Amino acid sequence: MASATSGAATVEREALRREQIFGAIQRRGALVVLIAVVIVAALTLDAFFTAANIENILLHASFLGLIAVGMTFVIITGGVDLSVGSLAALGGVLAGLSVGAGWPLALIVPTLACGIIGLVNGLLIAKARLPFFIVTLAGLLGFRGLALALSGAQTIPISGPPAFTWFGQGEIFGLDVPIIIMLVAFAVGALVLNRTRYGEALFAVGGSEDAARLSGVPVDRVKIIAYTTSGALSGLAGALVAAWLSAGQPLVGQAWELYAIAAVVLGGTLLTGGAGTMLGSLAGLLLFYTIQNVINQVGTLTSYTQQVVTGAFLIVVVAAQTYLTRKRTY
Repeated sequence: MASATSGAATVEREALRREQIFGAIQRRGALVVLIAVVIVAALTLDAFFTAANIENILLHASFLGLIAVGMTFVIITGGVDLSVGSLAALGGVLAGLSVGAGWPLALIVPTLACGIIGLVNGLLIAKARLPFFIVTLAGLLGFRGLALALSGAQTIPISGPPAFTWFGQGEIFGLDVPIIIMLVAFAVGALVLNRTRYGEALFAVGGSEDAARLSGVPVDRVKIIAYTTSGALSGLAGALVAAWLSAGQPLVGQAWELYAIAAVVLGGTLLTGGAGTMLGSLAGLLLFYTIQNVINQVGTLTSYTQQVVTGAFLIVVVAAQTYLTRKRTY
């Protein structure tokens, strides 16, 4: 009897150890790969590890980074928001149209309007029980069309005021403002995930929606907040792009929904929901843009080949995630 009990305890300890090891690899894998890529690139490419190039990577990643924060919330619940790229375009157009009434409105109007759209998406998904794929796919198509209609399918030039363009072109302590905004967004997102009841509810909903309901978790509210946050951050990202380009462009943000999903998944967030970290999403985002930067500096691959390489890399990562998940479970 004692031997059987001891054997069961040993098996349980081994299972726990295996889960901890493979879980750590899954959560921190993107960060490890990012560090390795940076080291190799710094040793082999003279122009890579320079202040200008690193800032260039961070700046281009910052706009998608805001979207990735919201996408992390959504994917942890077990959903996906395909409307984010179109909402970014709409946000940029709204910024261009409203900046004449005062520069604060050029930030507030896109964020608020796209947040309301995210709220509607969340209501349709949580309350009307419509599939998230259909709802957000409709948003991807519809809001791109709305951005084109509002702008007349033309770029909306923004000649001022400087206070607005500063949010896209200005610097704080030598860092571009969009980079700082992105880092603040990730920090706040990490705080919400790890230190609030809402963060606990997100993981509960993604882990098992039925179990979460039985435990008293307000599942509908959790989903609605996630999609609202995703929409608002997408609108803000679009406004910052408009400030950076000094123009509201209705065609900006094409395929950003796919890039955001790729970055979040690269960072270890499971597409099935219930697991993910903001640090992982940030690492996945930077890994995505660092690889693109390295490929551009090598200069031997066409843009089409770059897309093939990126897609193949994403498949490898998802396959590795699936393997690690199975190893954690069995």
